Amino acid sequence: MGILNFVKEQQMKRVLGQWMAVCFIAVVPGLALAAFDSGSTGVDGPFNPTVNTVVQLPPSGVFNFTTVNIPVGVTVTFKKNSANTPVVILASGDVAIAGVLDVRAAKSADTGAAGDGNLGDDGLPGTGGPGGFDGGRGGLAPNVIGGSGVGPGGATPGIMYNVSYPCGGGGGGYSQAGSSTYCGVSGPVGVKDVSGMGGASYGSSVLLPLVGGSGGGGGMGGTTFAGSGGGGGGGAILIASTTTVNVTGSILADGSASGAANGAGAGAVGGGGSGGAIRIVASTISGNGTVSAQGGAVGSSQSSYQGGASGAPGRVRLEASAITRTSATNPVFTTDLPGSVFVAGAPTLAISSVAGVAAPAAPTGNADIVLPATTVNPVTVTFTTTGVPVGNTIKLTVTPASGAATSVVSPALTGSTTSASSSVQVTLPQGPSVLQAQTTYTIVAALGDVMSRYAGNERVERVTLTAIMGKSSTATLHTISGKEYQVPAMVLASLGAGFQ
Repeated sequence: MGILNFVKEQQMKRVLGQWMAVCFIAVVPGLALAAFDSGSTGVDGPFNPTVNTVVQLPPSGVFNFTTVNIPVGVTVTFKKNSANTPVVILASGDVAIAGVLDVRAAKSADTGAAGDGNLGDDGLPGTGGPGGFDGGRGGLAPNVIGGSGVGPGGATPGIMYNVSYPCGGGGGGYSQAGSSTYCGVSGPVGVKDVSGMGGASYGSSVLLPLVGGSGGGGGMGGTTFAGSGGGGGGGAILIASTTTVNVTGSILADGSASGAANGAGAGAVGGGGSGGAIRIVASTISGNGTVSAQGGAVGSSQSSYQGGASGAPGRVRLEASAITRTSATNPVFTTDLPGSVFVAGAPTLAISSVAGVAAPAAPTGNADIVLPATTVNPVTVTFTTTGVPVGNTIKLTVTPASGAATSVVSPALTGSTTSASSSVQVTLPQGPSVLQAQTTYTIVAALGDVMSRYAGNERVERVTLTAIMGKSSTATLHTISGKEYQVPAMVLASLGAGFQ
């Protein structure tokens, strides 16, 4: 029957009560503030590396230290876990960073004459840092289009201009839209042909939830050599201390650059990945070290036609009762009193089985379910939800490797808002397919007013959750006037949930 690819809806967390508490503290003058507590259990003891160290992230991505001390000359990097969670460092005592905490993305491979002579790695994308997303693959030769960057701000690949010139990919978006590539040569920029479109802006300045940067689009393949892949998105890191975080060294969450593409018949250059996310929460934040979540640049190209576009900056957030730091961050940080460290609770949507074959607990989006060739159409696809009211239906869209997509709508969800399910029958084409699940539900007016900050300050009436191959789950906010605004689905977690 073929291979089915799909993405499980990422877990989101509901803390409306906590969110309201944070706002209450911020707007009531003279309120006696409780001492901040990072929530660290201290079970992981002190973290005191003395040499460059690669740390394996646990499945949760969370470390519970007593104290942290990274001395001058020591760099700490992290090996991703299977769920690609952000890095979360909780400490009951002081955190001192005189060395380097590094969650940067990795650059994509150079191609053609700029490469290492091994054509096998030409076009490979840059990889995102922990909690960040990969770039799109560079297009292969001759003249094959590349892939889009991964993530909610993933950029589109470059295209062919005037049937002659391969063009570069767009830059990943995050705190703002990524840059687009314009491949024309005459007239003002506004009327030139757009090649790779920059990725969209997403997320919240409060970094609840914590999301990394998105990948740049891949460059178009040339006549002889592949285009370079897009740069990866910077990772995401949260550092929370009950006492003090002192940064005299560096915390780096930059997006990566795309590889160079040079030589006769070279492909185009991919776009840069967007910067990631850095959030620091403590009673006191001090030190004037480097705190950086910059967007990735682009590699050198054979000609001006073949250049890519740069990635957007990420986000930096500092929360403390006292901030003695006087240096800027890159990008400029937002700030407030210490708020909730985690987002908890979650509306979720998942494809749980296809033709009786259970989905993996952590789907990768690539060959997650392989059905025997003897599988008979139509097949049954089963969905499970949490936090979604019963009575709503789920739309399933099947997109084959080639040909038109088809959609079917399930019967109403049954069970409870806490846990519900539904199933639908669909005819699957031969070969690999991507399955996308989508459901829409109505929210109470009070929550719609809270969500207005993401919807042009207009009350939100309905929310659509979407799980789609190769992307973070998204939420479409529908306002009372009929306008639509798309945000990462995890944003709902930081706003709470209230359903009709």
